[in-house]
Amino acid sequence: MRIMVTGGAGFIGSAVIRMLIGETDHEVLNLDCLTYAGNLDSLTSVSENSRYRFSRTDIRDLPALRRAVKDFGPDIVMHLAAETHVDRSIDGPAAFIETNIVGTANLLEVARAHWESLEGETKARFRFHHISTDEVFGSLGETGAFTEETPYAPNSPYSASKAGSDHLVRAWRETYGLPTVASNCSNNYGPYQFPEKLIPLVVLNALEGKPLPVYGTGLQVRDWLHVDDHARALITIATRGAVGEAYNVGGNAERTNIDVVRSICRLLDELQPGAAHCPHEKLIAFVADRPGHDARYAIDASKIARELGWQPRENFDSGLRKTVEWYLDNRDWWERVRSGSYRGERLGLIDADT
Repeated sequence: MRIMVTGGAGFIGSAVIRMLIGETDHEVLNLDCLTYAGNLDSLTSVSENSRYRFSRTDIRDLPALRRAVKDFGPDIVMHLAAETHVDRSIDGPAAFIETNIVGTANLLEVARAHWESLEGETKARFRFHHISTDEVFGSLGETGAFTEETPYAPNSPYSASKAGSDHLVRAWRETYGLPTVASNCSNNYGPYQFPEKLIPLVVLNALEGKPLPVYGTGLQVRDWLHVDDHARALITIATRGAVGEAYNVGGNAERTNIDVVRSICRLLDELQPGAAHCPHEKLIAFVADRPGHDARYAIDASKIARELGWQPRENFDSGLRKTVEWYLDNRDWWERVRSGSYRGERLGLIDADT
């Protein structure tokens, strides 16, 4: 099939494309506008493959989006393009509204026009797969987990914008009949992740002897999902998921933030025993908490296991070790990233004077 991946130069999108090219016979269009977090270096292993092509297109640019879809003629649209970082959404929520809500509406309209132009079996097999986050469900208490029926209660501009895009997808299915499927995932980690996120930020700061910032008490709990497990789940959902259904994808790996940071420190102590900054835990620095910081997320992924047969292959300990080793072995990649617009500065603080 012909699969269009929006946001394919991002962390999760590039993992999906590497897997599609490496493990299937599908043709892939990577549609990405290459914002600060889009990095074609993450796709060098597939860039010369005849089944891969790239279009520098912004989903906020409706005419350009129409041209790209008409030229490629996708059987499946996997929509990952989004502004994703909570701290950035606190600093500048407008970009999240424009990309995550307006951009998604543009893509839905273009996909609908394309789908309505199809006939027969080609029309019957078309799917629009919308990829979202567990953050749309808000914050959990000490027990329980998000299911596909959990009510939405977003607490940040980022999660609110993703909730809005989720509702648009549902509305386009209910109103126009567009064959959609959706998924909501827990926190991803793994190779090629932009270093504003917790795990790569801690790894790189530790390597450079910089403070390892931990928000508040560090007792916020997240369910961690290796990006390759997520990519495998997304391909499964896009190709085999039932129209109108949503699937939660989680790693069954709940950890507090401080436990994650300490685990990284221990791995670095082991993998670089002669480093000047050992023991790395001495670099941990507790900082002011993020406004509206959700206390706990946890995903019940029993539906995708039961209906589609997907299970994560990595546990957190094995996945984290592989991730830390990847950053140690791929300094060229993250040094090129850090030489650009992001250099590890603290984001998401509200100025009391504004």
